[in-house]
Amino acid sequence: MARRRSSLLLGETRPPLIAGVAAGVLAVALTTLVIFPLRHVMPVVSTGVVYLLAVLLVSTWFGLWIGIGTAVASALAFNWFHLPPEHELAIAKTENWVALGVFLAVALVVSTLAELARARAREVGQRRREADLAAELARLLLGGPDVAAALPAAAEQLAHALDLRGVTIALGDEDRGQSVALSLGLHAADDRRIATLALGAPPPDATLQRLRERVVPSLEALLAAALDRETLQREVVETQALRRSDDIKTALLRAVSHDLRSPLTAIAAAGEALASPRLTGAEREELAAAVVGEASRLSRLVDKLLDLSRLQGGAAAPRPEWCSVDEVLRAAIEDRPHAPGYNVAIDPELPLIRADAAQLERAFANLIENAIRHGGAHAIAVRARAVGHRVLVRVVDQGPGIPRREHERIFEPFYRGAGADDGHSGSGLGLAVVRGFVEANGGRVWAESLPGQGATFVVELPLPAEADAGTPDATEPAAPPQREVGAR
Repeated sequence: MARRRSSLLLGETRPPLIAGVAAGVLAVALTTLVIFPLRHVMPVVSTGVVYLLAVLLVSTWFGLWIGIGTAVASALAFNWFHLPPEHELAIAKTENWVALGVFLAVALVVSTLAELARARAREVGQRRREADLAAELARLLLGGPDVAAALPAAAEQLAHALDLRGVTIALGDEDRGQSVALSLGLHAADDRRIATLALGAPPPDATLQRLRERVVPSLEALLAAALDRETLQREVVETQALRRSDDIKTALLRAVSHDLRSPLTAIAAAGEALASPRLTGAEREELAAAVVGEASRLSRLVDKLLDLSRLQGGAAAPRPEWCSVDEVLRAAIEDRPHAPGYNVAIDPELPLIRADAAQLERAFANLIENAIRHGGAHAIAVRARAVGHRVLVRVVDQGPGIPRREHERIFEPFYRGAGADDGHSGSGLGLAVVRGFVEANGGRVWAESLPGQGATFVVELPLPAEADAGTPDATEPAAPPQREVGAR
């Protein structure tokens, strides 16, 4: 409340000159009229102090020069109307000369003090606006993730606070404004130029001085801090990416050291045994079959590594074409023949879908291999049917099941589930490849399982719109964004 009252009396900008002159004349006239009745209750010389009130109010409101004019006019009015001889600009008594001189001096001092107070109020207002500007610039430059994106808003705030035109702030040394009247370099603490402040029109000298002395230093400090913070954030992201890459490399090396060494050791051992002349024909056939089986196992592992690498590198864009889910599933089953048995139930009226058949075959083959590994001696169930505008494929095993907390983690790269030590652990790649290929073709995959009740993996693939169904040259649907992929 005190700040509001002081701003009413000591405004930073003066009212118009004509208003000040009119106010001074009116104040002198009213004070002169007020003194007439006061002459009956106090000495005439003492009534001159009443004019000081008018001088104080006018000089405070309208400034020093209007206050001085009011003081002189008050002295003349006091002399003309109240000091003897009245109605003459003459003074009969010496004490009246002294009183008039003191009055004029006091009036001048009061006007000067009022002007100084106004100047101080103006300075306080400027400082307050500069503090508000600094706070707003700090919010803009330090509150967002991108410094360059915050610069236009910061320039707008700066122009509004200082009443400037055509303000632009650009990182680096170049002026990006089309019409630049003044360019100021913004430097970091090490005197390195980090940005350029450009003005489209030259400001008044006082504003330019404020800009150079008080605004630019705070803007430089904020901008340097924002750029340093952005650099640190970028380094943190890069560090996290490198750490994640190191984790993947470590997991890959672990997988390679175990999953590649095992078939290689078996192949080497079988190869050495085949060189023995004491082997029977049956033994040679058994060893040859072991070599072929381990080589196939090794080939599948290498294929998974390559598939995962392509998916994570964004180099596995699908080539959609019209294909039959029935044929894709049967090709995947033929690719994984070593199973206790299959229970296949595929809807004969299943419509064609628009997808990359080779990628889906690899995905279903990995699901079937996962079911064989964890299903024990039980047959694998494969079911497919259309539900609404989608095709649902289920691969069901009768293994130990998957805990609910692992339903998502089993799709992460190199993740081995709770059964990693039960003799059924895989490379941690199969389900990663499944999710990658399914999502690349616009579908999604998830697990449904309870511990001890087997596991069901559900693949959902979209059907084309009715208008495009059966149209081989229909526009290809956009593939959804790929996400990072993993395995059971």
